[in-house]
Amino acid sequence: MGASETAETQRVGRRVRLDERVSPLELFFDLVFVFALTQVTALMADEPTWEGVAKGMLVLAALWWAWGAYAWLTNYINADEGRERLLMLGSMAAMLVAALAVPHAFTTDGVLFGCAYAVVRWLHIFIWAEANEDVDTAGAIRRLSRTALPGPALLILAGFLDGAAQGALWVVALAIDFSGPYVFGVRGFRVSAGHFAERFGLIVIIALGESIVAIGVGAEDIDLTARVVIAAVLGVVLSAALWWAYFDVVAPSAERRFSQTRGYERLRIARDSYSYLHLPMIAGIILVALGIKKTIGEVDEPLKTVPAAALLGGVAVYYGAHVAFRLRNMGTINRQRLAAAILCVALIPVATEVDALVALAFAAAISASVIVYEAIHLAEARAAVRQRRAEEAARS
Repeated sequence: MGASETAETQRVGRRVRLDERVSPLELFFDLVFVFALTQVTALMADEPTWEGVAKGMLVLAALWWAWGAYAWLTNYINADEGRERLLMLGSMAAMLVAALAVPHAFTTDGVLFGCAYAVVRWLHIFIWAEANEDVDTAGAIRRLSRTALPGPALLILAGFLDGAAQGALWVVALAIDFSGPYVFGVRGFRVSAGHFAERFGLIVIIALGESIVAIGVGAEDIDLTARVVIAAVLGVVLSAALWWAYFDVVAPSAERRFSQTRGYERLRIARDSYSYLHLPMIAGIILVALGIKKTIGEVDEPLKTVPAAALLGGVAVYYGAHVAFRLRNMGTINRQRLAAAILCVALIPVATEVDALVALAFAAAISASVIVYEAIHLAEARAAVRQRRAEEAARS
């Protein structure tokens, strides 16, 4: 921790945390999000239509925004002690109830989901206001509450509706909630770059774990033929390539750039690159998990349009988010990942005409090719990034 940040810690009070690693309480809290992601995949798998995918993405967006709010909170407030710990556990219980309600969030459990989500969001505001001791942050919390309070309330109201009216109100509610940091800004908050980047990296791993779980769930109650085993291996290859694409160079490069910034620019990166742009990364991974699950169950048949779009479109969304992430952080475009995203979208019609196993092979081959290309053609830059990371780790 630098001298300026040490002084800042003393100024804002004993409850602030700066440059700490992820705590056991945060990891424990994230376990609920693991279950929530599984529920989102199950929701879409049980209703593999465009409407079902839209519902899954809306629920995912709500859960993501709630989780992200606590990532900001625990990055700044030491919530692992005293009243804050108990309140965090209460939020965790509410998040679990929301996750339990996910499969029927648009039918019989709509009101329950809305109420549980509102409790999670409103407890977040309460914990921050109760624990904070800094005037600037207090002002930021008040500005954030302008959208964090009414948005979840509209989701409760949406639970009493159905059809298009319900879907429209969901969109309005989430748009209001998501707009707060962008419309009113994030000035007044404080972010520890290392802790923040690590927390979001861990949630990417959690999402990738869902793609592995999808392989096991898809293989339940079916014979483990040679084609099923091949599909399972291809699923692991695809998941591994997506993991590699994020953690080999992207994550350390972004964290280094993040750590070098100060003041409002650091807050803007936290908002844009992590809170906003990590959502399509997670959404892409969850869509891939849906596609893998459907592929394992019907390797000898062509995928229907929606599962095919989920499989290849999920990869495209994931890489598209990487392109936007790099553009926001570095001001440059990753052309090979953009090309991979475009190719995946172009292959969706083909995936509905060939066996599901072949479609999965397309997705795995494209993702693996990106990794091979970058390992060969960007070897020098990659080595420099990793060398800097090792040197910084040795100094810390």
